[in-house]
Amino acid sequence: MVEPVELIADVERLGAKLAEARASIDRRFIGQDRVVELVLAALLSGGHALLVGLPGMGKTMLVDTLSTVMGLKGARIQFTPDLMPADILGSEVLETAADGSRAFRFIEGPVFCQLLMADEINRASPRTQSALLQAMQEREVTVAGVHRPLGRPFHVLATQNPIEQEGTYPLPEAQLDRFLVQVDVDYPDRETERDILLATTGASSNAAHQVFTAAELLAAQDLVRRMPVGESVVEMILDLVRACRPGEEESSAAVRDTLAWGPGPRAAQALMLTVRARALLNGRFAPSVEDVLALARPVLIHRMALSFAARARGETLGGVIDRVAQEVSRTEAAA
Repeated sequence: MVEPVELIADVERLGAKLAEARASIDRRFIGQDRVVELVLAALLSGGHALLVGLPGMGKTMLVDTLSTVMGLKGARIQFTPDLMPADILGSEVLETAADGSRAFRFIEGPVFCQLLMADEINRASPRTQSALLQAMQEREVTVAGVHRPLGRPFHVLATQNPIEQEGTYPLPEAQLDRFLVQVDVDYPDRETERDILLATTGASSNAAHQVFTAAELLAAQDLVRRMPVGESVVEMILDLVRACRPGEEESSAAVRDTLAWGPGPRAAQALMLTVRARALLNGRFAPSVEDVLALARPVLIHRMALSFAARARGETLGGVIDRVAQEVSRTEAAA
């Protein structure tokens, strides 16, 4: 049993390192505090993140910067329609030794790393996409009947282009559910774009430096799971997730008319972890209801689907989540 004083001291030490890490990231990835917060929350929670945004928004640079700052062995896969599962996992090759004997040797694929960037993951065929499923959930892969553990920690940061869908293969729901959060990378505002322009077109550019090691990140993930969560936060998570399921009694008539299906228990687990991580990133010792509301959209949006009638009306999943979150919040406040 960890004493509260010891836990507070651990949180304070980790908070100082996280502040240094964010400052290092901000030197290269300028003005996207919300994106950085969500991705760091995913890493601190031990999960994966799906980055959705147009080309040229800095998604690749963010992943590269995170690899440096968090002290992780990084790898990148550019997904294309002709990519095969062996290109991700690795394969066995038959080698001939100097004495003429032959034996199979396993050559590791890029998935054997600690921070994997899956660039434009929806460009690969479903067969290749499925090669990542076991890796993302079990942190191991099976090749030629042999189970091979991946690096620890192991995180996948995948990117997806939201507009160019011709010739792509949308991720199946089972794989989307493996991503802890969906992070929308939007256009920067004018002042931020000015800062980016001046910082990246000169003779030199800002460089990030290492703040964490892999072992320190694992310790941080353990600390996140030890942070206390108040009963009001737990109830808010349950109320919110269950209110987004059209088949539940807690859902409203509007939700039943709008959603084809809603989030499962993994969504509640994701919220439980990420609210702790967000509190830690903001210098607090425990999460609040406001953390749940702030993370509702990135945690839930890829775990739901609109009905045909709702799509015809021009509804959006983000709008549905916002409405449900407001209704649940009002109900909690009145109770």
